[in-house]
Amino acid sequence: MTAKGRGDGKAFRQVSEELRLRMVDGTYSLGADLPSQRDLATEFGVSRDTVQRVIQELANEGWIENRQGRRARVIKHQRIQSKTARATRSRRPMTLGPLISEAFERPEVNLDVYTLTSESLDAHIRLQAERIRAGDIEPERVRLRVLLPSESLEQPYPRASDPKDDTRLRDRLRHITKRHTESLHQVLRDLQAEKLVSVELEIRHAPLTPTFKLYVINEDEVLHGLYQVLERDLVLDSGDEIRALDVLGLGATLTHHVRDADPDSSGSIFVETHRQWFDSVWNLLAE
Repeated sequence: MTAKGRGDGKAFRQVSEELRLRMVDGTYSLGADLPSQRDLATEFGVSRDTVQRVIQELANEGWIENRQGRRARVIKHQRIQSKTARATRSRRPMTLGPLISEAFERPEVNLDVYTLTSESLDAHIRLQAERIRAGDIEPERVRLRVLLPSESLEQPYPRASDPKDDTRLRDRLRHITKRHTESLHQVLRDLQAEKLVSVELEIRHAPLTPTFKLYVINEDEVLHGLYQVLERDLVLDSGDEIRALDVLGLGATLTHHVRDADPDSSGSIFVETHRQWFDSVWNLLAE
């Protein structure tokens, strides 16, 4: 199916990514209404049809409820399941944003991430960069290690449902990964050039297909979530639509584990096991 004439693919991606970012950072909180389609089209300088297609995609993925004659409403955020005291005391569901924010409030920030792409990580790091520039937080050092699949690896997803040998989705994945890794480099490089924080960023690639997303935060906390495979329509930069098998990283439910004073507790063991797993792949498999 082709979408040409119904909205440019690059414009579609721009609007789609920005709306996802706003749901990540809480601009559009759970239960909130999105701006009207007319207002979004004006803000982004795109056609109303492009906005309608983005809204439909987000609705198909379960992020929003697209209501006839009314503005779309946010009905889903990235869920984090946690049994920690702070989570059980809170009346609000735990989300990734505050956990990353807490990590950046320390003088030393150590973040190890294993993921299919760096798309959602890029969004969170950009938010922290804004907080640093605003003077809200003053970390002295940020050390970020990102582990991605090897670029030459044949991935089982995303791939076209038919024909299965269509290489355009593989090219799209590489483009998305490259765009966000370059953004990470630029954001952190700018912070260091402005002498706001000392930065160490290293990105390596391993010959593994990610079936889960992993965050190791300051060596004391772990977020772990399985990727869910689903079939959906993807829009390419050309404007073409392809029915594909894909995974939703932003939508993955994450489980939260914390190291405590007992080295034999389930939380401590989970954190240490996954920290060691990351180090082993980083040191022995990744390039």
